[in-house]
Amino acid sequence: MNSIHAFLSKAYWSLNIPKEKVQAAIKNSLCFGIYKNKKQIGFARVISDFSTIAYLGDVYILEDYRELGLSKWLMETIMSYSHLQGLRRWILLTRDAHELYRKFGWTDIADPSIWMEYHNKNVYSQ
Repeated sequence: MNSIHAFLSKAYWSLNIPKEKVQAAIKNSLCFGIYKNKKQIGFARVISDFSTIAYLGDVYILEDYRELGLSKWLMETIMSYSHLQGLRRWILLTRDAHELYRKFGWTDIADPSIWMEYHNKNVYSQ
């Protein structure tokens, strides 16, 4: 958990996230990890009702281990996970990994006019 927090607290999408928030997120999600010699080098989590929808978030591979195919392997593992089959919709947010997700059938939102959000981007700095 410490290594996950160390990464996420510096990531653009969760900058300054408190450790207790990461711990609660992990506890309430289906988590996937990649390890090398007991060191965590990758992570992803899924929030789902396991029936209709899933949100994929906090996906990362440590910089020293990128370009080795690990992100593709992680996505293959997640997308084929038995309890996540038959969902009507998957969603995620990404600033820079669109091409990775497109390899697994993800597309841009067809009609963004029907989507809404409430986003407090400063929640961890208040």
